[in-house]
Amino acid sequence: MADEPLVLGIETSCDETGVGIVRGHTLLADSIASSVEEHARYGGVVPEVASRAHLEAMVPTIQRALKQAGVAASDLDGIAVTAGPGLAGALLVGVSAAKAYAYALGKPLYGVNHLASHICVDQLEHGALPEPTMALLVSGGHSSLLLAPDITSDVRPLGATIDDAAGEAFDKVARVLGLGFPGGPVIDRRAREGDPAAIAFPRGLSGGRDARYDFSFSGLKTSVARWVEARRRDGQEVPIADVAASFQEAVVDVLTRKAVRACKDNGVDHLMIGGGVAANSRLRALAEQRCTDAGIRLRVPRPGLCTDNGAMVAALGAEMVARGRAASTLDLPADSSLPVTEVSVPGHTYQDRPEHDHGPGHDHGHDHLHELSKENLYG
Repeated sequence: MADEPLVLGIETSCDETGVGIVRGHTLLADSIASSVEEHARYGGVVPEVASRAHLEAMVPTIQRALKQAGVAASDLDGIAVTAGPGLAGALLVGVSAAKAYAYALGKPLYGVNHLASHICVDQLEHGALPEPTMALLVSGGHSSLLLAPDITSDVRPLGATIDDAAGEAFDKVARVLGLGFPGGPVIDRRAREGDPAAIAFPRGLSGGRDARYDFSFSGLKTSVARWVEARRRDGQEVPIADVAASFQEAVVDVLTRKAVRACKDNGVDHLMIGGGVAANSRLRALAEQRCTDAGIRLRVPRPGLCTDNGAMVAALGAEMVARGRAASTLDLPADSSLPVTEVSVPGHTYQDRPEHDHGPGHDHGHDHLHELSKENLYG
């Protein structure tokens, strides 16, 4: 509907420059420029390379999104941006761009949490989130169980990884197997050819006395590496498909078991799974099976919305606008360790003002900057 908030979202927490445009719960544009190929030769993301790639891609990606959505920048009701967590330099590029656009357009700015955005993106596919929402977020940097009574203001951490995140473990095991980077998609493909019961890899923190909702994948990664090294040392061929399938099964077994347990313990009858690893086919299948058996409704966005993207940031920004949440000030910081409990960076309640009326004591020299910003951003 035309009266629903129209918000542009910017995501630069890692190696993908994502720009999304959302009207309410409707996705209008999702434009992404990825630098993953530039990082592949290093076997992982290089922060400085990612930051420079964001600088080069930012304006063209925003322009593509606006064209795809069929809207003008002046039509927007707000600009949302990932303020953290993530790589400091990469975040800074996105936050700086969002500030520039918000200032030039005279629109409210919303600095939002990357993890909360991964939850909110499901609204673009399956409608409004139930309250509370139970979310399992799994990616290269995070493996978390979160309870969200209100996605715009109240997200509670129940459990998280104490060492390697699931996606990080996928990348490291892929490197051990010589499968390249990123590891998640290639292990998923190779695992389909293997036997998930071929090798009994360990399930971290799955004992009766272990942390109920926390995760640990470092020991599993080490176990895989030692198993592979032993085979090679003995001159035996490494059954890559079986190793990939067995490793993957160990990861998704723990993830889904703890997620279902969290739902039962907290009286929540649905589960949302997000983050890059949520694109994994075996995770989706096992989660569906276990949720069905437990009478829990499963919500998983399509794979393209699970990986980092601007649409998820725009979705949370639109929800902020719709619920009248406070906007961020133009001194919004980029916080690489922003806790999930901070869904948005605190700020003032935005008030529309005439283009050059910024209140008493305003330095009108900034009006010239305002015009320069428009010229630089829109050609």
